[in-house]
Amino acid sequence: MASDRTDGLAASARALAAGEVTSRELVERALDRIAAAQPSVNAFRLVRGEAAPAEAEAADKQLAAGVRRPLLGVPVAVKDDMDVAGAPTAFGCPGEFPPMAEDSEAVRRLRAAGAVIVGKTNTCELGQWPFTEGPAFGATRNPWHLGHTPGGSSGGSAAAVSAGLVPAALGSDGAGSIRIPAAWTHLVGIKPQRGRISTWPRPESFHGITVNGTLARTVADAALLLDAASGNHDGDLHRPQALDVSAAVGRDPGRLRIALSLKAPFTALPTQLDPRVRERVRALAERLAALGHVVEEAEPRYGQIGLAFVPRATAGIAERVRDVPHPDLLDRRTRDAARLGRLLGGAPLRVARRAEAALHRRVGALFATYDVILAPTTAAPPPRIGTLAQMNGWNTDRAMIAACPYAWPWNVLGWPGVNVPAGFVDGGLPVGAQLLGPADSEPLLVSLAAQLEADLAWHESWPPSEGAPNARAA
Repeated sequence: MASDRTDGLAASARALAAGEVTSRELVERALDRIAAAQPSVNAFRLVRGEAAPAEAEAADKQLAAGVRRPLLGVPVAVKDDMDVAGAPTAFGCPGEFPPMAEDSEAVRRLRAAGAVIVGKTNTCELGQWPFTEGPAFGATRNPWHLGHTPGGSSGGSAAAVSAGLVPAALGSDGAGSIRIPAAWTHLVGIKPQRGRISTWPRPESFHGITVNGTLARTVADAALLLDAASGNHDGDLHRPQALDVSAAVGRDPGRLRIALSLKAPFTALPTQLDPRVRERVRALAERLAALGHVVEEAEPRYGQIGLAFVPRATAGIAERVRDVPHPDLLDRRTRDAARLGRLLGGAPLRVARRAEAALHRRVGALFATYDVILAPTTAAPPPRIGTLAQMNGWNTDRAMIAACPYAWPWNVLGWPGVNVPAGFVDGGLPVGAQLLGPADSEPLLVSLAAQLEADLAWHESWPPSEGAPNARAA
């Protein structure tokens, strides 16, 4: 196994079970890669440099004793909005945070599957923006081009996987925060059904719009991590039926009817699909047609779905700000969003939540005719570092909506979506496309994504120098 970048999640698990490598070796290699890439990529907020090797040695003893678990001894990373016992959860915020007493349920389940958590990845402040920059940790950079953002808010997890520092990572997605960085770093990103992966110790996250999900280089690895982390705590508000998503990898999806949706949902601000992105998404549609699927242009009836998003998002920010030890250190935009959330947290929030059932019927009507929607994940390629980080709130919103108008409606609906790589534009900047489905459609989306991956072999492409300090920064 190469030491300069990681093998995949499933391949690492197989090698460990076969005795071809030890967990201690894999974990130390991951820690070495993280240390080498941190000055340039800056993917991690916290590295478990002492705890992870000790946990790897414990995993090696279990492996030697014949114990077998899905991820026993495999190094992975988690986003810094998830609690790891003994470590702080800063969620992108500045200041000192106390260590957490217990693992979050998602982390607990990863540990139960045998995974070794090597660190917590960077995210923008309270996960609000599609970039991963801030005064608390600096700028996380895109391994494909260090002058550009990997996206956000799960940008640290995406950068860590794309650069080959870890084979897979958990992220969270409240308005595209897994799918957007997956698109901009050439990864598979699964935003699962609401509740598929627990958000405990919160019964739900951001009033149900935010879910935990996975990032990996391959569909199989993303599905394997999803299955390992899936499951519920007794306190969860959302408890979907259990699914074996990994079993869908390699399964023939059959001949599907796919709606190609290129129009962004209505927003109060103008949006326009970059012609370069449009071309790459249309090329994916052509590949799907060549694979035997029926692909037709058709649009969901989103209506005024944004009115059901803003109260839930901003009320969630207001709640999180109350938990921050040093709110005076927060970005002005965060404090403004929290102020709005306090205004919208009563009747507007209740109305927004009641609207979801009608939106399910309205948007879901398209699935009477089509099995899957194919849409751009973003409207534009990844912007340069610093483009959005220094803007005021209004300009940030304008730029964010212009670049990323496609992902957030599926957070309101709570339904699953999968980003798949759609190729490159302008000298190597990755872009992506979403496969979107109704409730509990992860197996169908995964089987279709895996079919595309087998055809296009996107996982064979790596960033130049894997995010090393000499990668392109211009």
